[in-house]
Amino acid sequence: MKKIFKIVLWCFIIFLVLTGSIAYYVNEQFGNIISFEDRKDRFSGLGYYSSVTDEFISPEKLTYHPEQTTGGDPGFARFFKTSPYAPEHPLPKQMVYKSDFSEIPSKLAAFWFGHSTIIVELDGKRILFDPVFKNAGPFPGIVRRYDESPLKREELPEIDIVIITHDHYDHLETATIKFLAAKEIEFVVPLGVGARLEGWGAPKDRITELGWEQDKTFGPIEITALPAIHYSGRSNKDRNKTLWASFAIKGEDKNLFISGDTGYGKHLKDIGEKYGPFDLAFVEIDGWNKGWPLTHLFPDQAIQLCKDIDTKLMFPIHWATFDLALHPWDESIQMVASIAAKNNIELITPILGEKVIPGVSPTNNWW
Repeated sequence: MKKIFKIVLWCFIIFLVLTGSIAYYVNEQFGNIISFEDRKDRFSGLGYYSSVTDEFISPEKLTYHPEQTTGGDPGFARFFKTSPYAPEHPLPKQMVYKSDFSEIPSKLAAFWFGHSTIIVELDGKRILFDPVFKNAGPFPGIVRRYDESPLKREELPEIDIVIITHDHYDHLETATIKFLAAKEIEFVVPLGVGARLEGWGAPKDRITELGWEQDKTFGPIEITALPAIHYSGRSNKDRNKTLWASFAIKGEDKNLFISGDTGYGKHLKDIGEKYGPFDLAFVEIDGWNKGWPLTHLFPDQAIQLCKDIDTKLMFPIHWATFDLALHPWDESIQMVASIAAKNNIELITPILGEKVIPGVSPTNNWW
């Protein structure tokens, strides 16, 4: 009887340790969030925050039409499985290491590491956007990448600025922020996201939070947060408690636009009129579905965005990495390339990890 009791006791202890460890890990992935009172005090004067509903408000209300969901809606369980929409073979890529980066960043260059993770070198500064190098979920095994990243976070070069467009898991990775937190890096994030970074070790004095149409200057570079139609949150309790944004990055000679995640709306024309023309736009092209029409851009809307903001050069991002929208991995780029050709929009489509000089380096339809 004593032996059985000991076995049961040890099983119970192991169960407690495991469940406690899992709970701690998942909570760590959720990250910190400021209190309602702090949100109300800080944000209630903004036209895009409601202290009544305690949420940031999209320029256009997101809608969901399950009856129009193309590809069906298999539910959350699909994120644990191998995607039927994934490529059949590993995508071409160029592995990248610290030694591949120049000591002094270029006047203009870009590297794409999958989905929305890019490094832009501009006027001697190196800017890292939405760094995610593993999966896009709160714990291992969920929302898996099609293939490993061409750059491991440990091989990141010296980074001057990290810009986060919003706090979804496919744009903000806990382990990467923890890795970068102790380095001499400036972080630029939408309102409310700073608490996430602080909780993961980033110093408060190196975090700049921006509301829409607020800006921050770093040497020759001016960074402006701009509106987007989207939403935020890392759990079922914090939806829209932090802001999301697109960004204009203005250098000495070049003016860049980063769409972040956005649905199509009149805010894009407004951005073009006030902050354009743009020399280059990094535009999300994947993740669309008729069942949630404003969550992401449809391929024709990605091209229309370029017209609205007045740019002829588009660098497609937010594709070829995660299955988030129930369509084949290459459907978006095929459609975008076809529509771009008819509208005199030049695409920059490097393989994963390849360095390009936008407007100079030739790229091809490798997909």
